[in-house]
Amino acid sequence: MPAEPVLPSVPLRPTGFRGRVYTIIFETETKGGRAFDVVLIWAILLSVGIVLLESVESIRAAGGGLFEIAEWIFTGLFTLEYALRLYAQPRRLAYARSFFGMVDLLAVLPTYLSLFFPGLHAFGVIRMFRLLRLFRIFKLLRYMDEARVLGLALKSAQPKITVFLTTLAGIVISLGALMYLIEGRESGFTSIPKGIYWAIITITTVGYGDLVPRTMLGQAIASVAMILGYAIIAVPTGIVSAEWTRAARTVDQDGAREDTFRVCQVCGHEGSIHANYCAHCGAGFDSGG
Repeated sequence: MPAEPVLPSVPLRPTGFRGRVYTIIFETETKGGRAFDVVLIWAILLSVGIVLLESVESIRAAGGGLFEIAEWIFTGLFTLEYALRLYAQPRRLAYARSFFGMVDLLAVLPTYLSLFFPGLHAFGVIRMFRLLRLFRIFKLLRYMDEARVLGLALKSAQPKITVFLTTLAGIVISLGALMYLIEGRESGFTSIPKGIYWAIITITTVGYGDLVPRTMLGQAIASVAMILGYAIIAVPTGIVSAEWTRAARTVDQDGAREDTFRVCQVCGHEGSIHANYCAHCGAGFDSGG
């Protein structure tokens, strides 16, 4: 008789102290888990606020060394949290390689790296990405549908946007070369790249005013470029809007609503509401679903 195929082992939920840590950190439907997540969110907001305030010279001078002390306190807390997440996970490598695992790691690295490369602690604002856990903490999974719609819309619009950007690049290069020939160095158009810079800020209706045409022909071309800019701005908006509508219909037809799927805390992939383990990484879903 042929040997029966060996099924891959599925990691079991941790037990004992490790299991209690897992419940608090990963199971958002428990009382302890919800309290942990709320405290974590406030810690993230406060730590990001400190990084933002420290960048203001007058506030940094008034605070003395308090900002640095607070930054190290938050970094220590987030480091402990990351270590506990690794400790409680049945599949540590899967979590470390997941999106949230990478974000959790990057949230603490800048402060440690600033010891060798001063100034890198400002990248601590990356902790804002950790607030994406809100989608799971407060059961806002219905917004995951909107995220899917946006992703599908951008993916579908990519060929059209590529054609649009290619055409736009041709227009600004042509305008830049034309203004270089017409205006010349006397008006500040010292090179074609300089003319391209002028064309970009004109078509996008930014208009810094640091480079302006002096001749009547150049001003006429600038007027056309300005009017053209308004028409060009509407193109990508229309493309994405049309694809958004089409993607929304696709998601509605799929029926992927908040009460039909759950999200794996390890790898971030979606699974059936009836599944006990993630089909992608094998980790157990939280008990709350």
